[in-house]
Amino acid sequence: MFIQTESTPNPATLKFLPGQTVLEVGTADFPSSEAAGKSPLASRIFAVEGVTGVFFGNDFVTVTKADGVDWDHIKPAILGAVMEHYQSGQPVMADGSSDPASGHAEHSGEDAEIVNQIKELLDSRVRPAVAQDGGDITFHGFDRGVVYLHMQGACAGCPSSTLTLKMGIENLLRHYIPEVTEVRPVAV
Repeated sequence: MFIQTESTPNPATLKFLPGQTVLEVGTADFPSSEAAGKSPLASRIFAVEGVTGVFFGNDFVTVTKADGVDWDHIKPAILGAVMEHYQSGQPVMADGSSDPASGHAEHSGEDAEIVNQIKELLDSRVRPAVAQDGGDITFHGFDRGVVYLHMQGACAGCPSSTLTLKMGIENLLRHYIPEVTEVRPVAV
């Protein structure tokens, strides 16, 4: 098994490509080792000292390291954990833990049509590009023209994430949906 790695715009996060499907549908975010209990793969990766976050996409795993930890020291152990997992035959997610939902928060009411347009633009234009960088962005809320988005994986804590939100996503949404006035990040 050959696992490729790619850098991301976030220097604290590295993207691992195992050459096979990680998640059939959706994404999974593990911001702590406690959250990793529902995934044998995430639990193995968190066993590597210095790992602070794990994120799964369709065909990639992004790993976030602690400040002061050098990739040269932990990358081999992470590669080993991913390889061991796939050789073990265990599932990526424990039984019943896979969540095929879109990742977007539900929203109903008078703004439902606008929110559906926002989600459609995020799914068709934003999320595929963000996945290339090892992350994901999901809809969290809409209130009086302000769109609240949750950043995951390599996007969480990325130095360029504010620029991406303001100059990229905000401009895109405002162009197609005049009711949108601003985009803000939320921490969940």
